[in-house]
Amino acid sequence: MSSPSLIAIDRRAFLGGLALSVLGVPLAAVAQAPPKVPKVGYLSIGSASDPRRIALSDAFRQGLHGLGYIENKSISIEARFAEGSYDRLPDLAAELVRLKVDIIVAYSTPATKAARDATRTIPIVMSAVVDPVATGLVASLGRPGGNVTGLSLMAPELIGKQMQLLTELVPKVSRVAVLWNPANPGNEPQLREAEVAARTLRVRLQALEARGPSDFDGAFAAMTRERADAIIVLVEGMFIDNRIQIARLAEKARLPAVYGIREHAEAGGLMFYGASPVDLNRRAATIVDKILKGAKAGDLPVEHPTTFEMVINLKTAKALGLTIPQAVRIRADETIP
Repeated sequence: MSSPSLIAIDRRAFLGGLALSVLGVPLAAVAQAPPKVPKVGYLSIGSASDPRRIALSDAFRQGLHGLGYIENKSISIEARFAEGSYDRLPDLAAELVRLKVDIIVAYSTPATKAARDATRTIPIVMSAVVDPVATGLVASLGRPGGNVTGLSLMAPELIGKQMQLLTELVPKVSRVAVLWNPANPGNEPQLREAEVAARTLRVRLQALEARGPSDFDGAFAAMTRERADAIIVLVEGMFIDNRIQIARLAEKARLPAVYGIREHAEAGGLMFYGASPVDLNRRAATIVDKILKGAKAGDLPVEHPTTFEMVINLKTAKALGLTIPQAVRIRADETIP
């Protein structure tokens, strides 16, 4: 004979199942409800058809895959590309917010700023941002606060090294041009660092603005007119998208150039010294994973590049009539024949 307590338990279970049946919810469906698939927004200033931009987004996807995520099964990605237009970023960021993504991964300073302006609640993981403190994206590197964290490109700190390399490549350099885009808040910290380095190395600095590709010819004409001896091209998405044109103009003006993004050297630029954005994008997946597992973006320290590379394009050096000093060449991680 069943005890009264067992009868009471069986009765409660029966009534619970009956209530679900009345509501039209099958018991099996309740027991086997699929877990929520996290949705990640990916925001980039570049073009979806640019091989470099594809490599960057692929690196992020590879990072997720290495952590066990399977796209469209255990995670979904909504990618938006501004096609080189800064003006499109706010609308694209707002679109990701309307899609109710769980996290936004923003590549570059302008994309991160647009994402933060669109939401102060959805976590944002920035990648390849130059100086997140100086540009107001985070309160500090150790404790960002707010809803933004990620990876810094550390480009401002690298400008001094790039200028030092130019003085080794061109021992008699006295005037160095700097190509920058004032529309990108990440360029100003780099320019300030260039000014400090110029004073230290006792060279004159010629800062030239380029807000779009139509400004390149005029900027390089000014370099020639002012007799610049070399040029530093700052880290800037629009410059990367037009890297072939910039490399050709630098060669035409016979100006040795140093860049902070590797793809410039691959496109015909003389030298690259800096971190790898592809590696940073891959590492962004680890931060996304931490946030999805419960960490707060504002509590996660901003991470830095762990390795730096130097790449020299020997074909470009030959076209410029430039002999790379052995002391510089032996320090290169790679030479492009």
